[in-house]
Amino acid sequence: MLAVVSPAKNLDYESDLPELNVTQPRLLDNAEELVQVCRQLSPQQLGSLMKISDKLAGLNAARFEQWQRPFNKDNARPAMYAFNGDVYTGLDAASLDSSAIDTAQKQLRILSGLYGVLRPLDLMQPYRLEMGTKLDNPNGKNLYEYWGDSITQMLNKDLAELDSSTLVNLASNEYFSAVKPKVLNADIITPVFKDEKNGQYKVISFYAKKARGLMARFILNQKPKSVSDLKEFDANGYSFNEAMSSDKQLVFCRAEQK
Repeated sequence: MLAVVSPAKNLDYESDLPELNVTQPRLLDNAEELVQVCRQLSPQQLGSLMKISDKLAGLNAARFEQWQRPFNKDNARPAMYAFNGDVYTGLDAASLDSSAIDTAQKQLRILSGLYGVLRPLDLMQPYRLEMGTKLDNPNGKNLYEYWGDSITQMLNKDLAELDSSTLVNLASNEYFSAVKPKVLNADIITPVFKDEKNGQYKVISFYAKKARGLMARFILNQKPKSVSDLKEFDANGYSFNEAMSSDKQLVFCRAEQK
């Protein structure tokens, strides 16, 4: 199966890396085109567009200016080790063994506003460009129009190489909206993580994001062969809830955290 996750706003370009056989992003020409669009905007325009502070706007304007090809180990970092948010806390890439890293490169994809689709070992230079950004571009008024079917077709290519017809959606709605289900050659399975609060089970964003990373890690370590195997996920106290689940949506619940 192929799994997709969202990127993170926070980045880590400092921590130590294991020895890795890094790869190049496959939609780099598109990324370069978007960088050129963003370079036309002032820091103030970027700040307004992305709804970020002046300090962050200045940082990201500088990132777009410094962005350059070719990507190498000196100016870029493998995507799975560059993102540093709740999903990636759950994934904990730094502690994956070589077998899990190999599986990640084949079976895990990171959706990206700038890079489209990243494999875990694809080098990337630092950026911030969320998929929901309303950036005027050569293809339209936002990044969904920019990417069109490109992301979905790349996922289809990866599914074909795996000889798989199952996509596990561990991405946010913002990012998964860049995937066209009608064009995708796969059944979409969406795990949902609910935490007990005041006697009721609900999706709590912070916990759910980390749980998506934990599920991605489970796939890399346990190498499930079927949707049924995914139901065995039990990290951090979550367990499969048959009554709340459906064929396409697997619900995992956890008792209230004290």
